[in-house]
Amino acid sequence: MSSFDSMRISASGLSAERLRMDTITSNMVNASTTRTENGGPYRRKVAIFQEALDKQMNPNGVKAVGIEDDKSDLRYEYDPSHPDANAEGYVAYPNVNILNEMADMIASTRAYEANADTLDANKSMFMKALEIGK
Repeated sequence: MSSFDSMRISASGLSAERLRMDTITSNMVNASTTRTENGGPYRRKVAIFQEALDKQMNPNGVKAVGIEDDKSDLRYEYDPSHPDANAEGYVAYPNVNILNEMADMIASTRAYEANADTLDANKSMFMKALEIGK
């Protein structure tokens, strides 16, 4: 393992958590969107990650594999005056729970901070090593 591997792993974690935070933000913004360009309500999105391995199968951080729709059930509310109400008067709302999204955002923020702190600690160690060499 080279000296810079830990920095590369932390950087990949920063990138992954940033994507996760962007996805959560999109979910929160669209929590009440009943009509999308595809027709129908917005579906909650989830970022999918995978362990990144080097050629020798050593851990090399994390990589984003994609963003998928959450297949859980939509939420229905009775509102016959809504323009998107069905024949029975029910409106399909996104499967986004703001409280769950906030909890996910806090977890993602903490993971981001942990990766940033690790990156700073590595940088500090490299700086101290350079000072010793003077």
